[in-house]
Amino acid sequence: MSTAPVRDPKAPRSAAARPGAASRHRKGSRARPRRWGKLEWAAAATGDLGAWSGAWSSPAQFVSAAIASPRGVYRNPLRGVGGLVPERIDDGVDFGGSGPVYALGDAVVTGATSTNFGWPGGGWITYQLTDGPAAGLVVYVAEDITPAVTVGQRVLPSTVIGTMFDGGDGIETGWAQSTGLSAESELPEAGSIAGLGPFPTRVGVNFDELLQSLGVPGAPNRTQLAFGLLPASYPASW
Repeated sequence: MSTAPVRDPKAPRSAAARPGAASRHRKGSRARPRRWGKLEWAAAATGDLGAWSGAWSSPAQFVSAAIASPRGVYRNPLRGVGGLVPERIDDGVDFGGSGPVYALGDAVVTGATSTNFGWPGGGWITYQLTDGPAAGLVVYVAEDITPAVTVGQRVLPSTVIGTMFDGGDGIETGWAQSTGLSAESELPEAGSIAGLGPFPTRVGVNFDELLQSLGVPGAPNRTQLAFGLLPASYPASW
């Protein structure tokens, strides 16, 4: 029996939310340091090299900051996407661009297909986080993405889980149902909000807030009235 996610038709995104491909640009590659010191290796161990700078005066100061923030265990999963364009929050959060998408944190892949056409573009990847404040919750990445992982695979924040391509729909990422069948926002506990809205969903806003804490630009509708509920199992703030 098929376990492909079932999704209501998705309301179209406004043209203003998605610039044409000609207006996008790829980010330049970052230069690699020739050699890391002990503090830089400590930064790598926490999974957040971007948090390292010469402003840290001691290892204790760096470790304290890592523990105080989800950035200590989670990393920006869209850091490799060129021409990243934040779009609306719906069930999850929409983005334009192209390039590698990483796992948010340590996790186990629970779904991976490029032929689930219940979502525009056919891509559908889910993984269950195994560490940090959201341990046990399931993340999805859908639409214009080609999976690079398989079900059951253990992944880290350094693992590329798929490649986002410019197929006209972009990607959507957010909290998935524990079964991995579709977005969490569609369940009664979250308000039963599917592909036609109303948007933004409260679950989607929560995921957008997590991404913002990791350095991802916020969605343009993040300050609008949110609909639905945030289940009790989800952290209320990041």
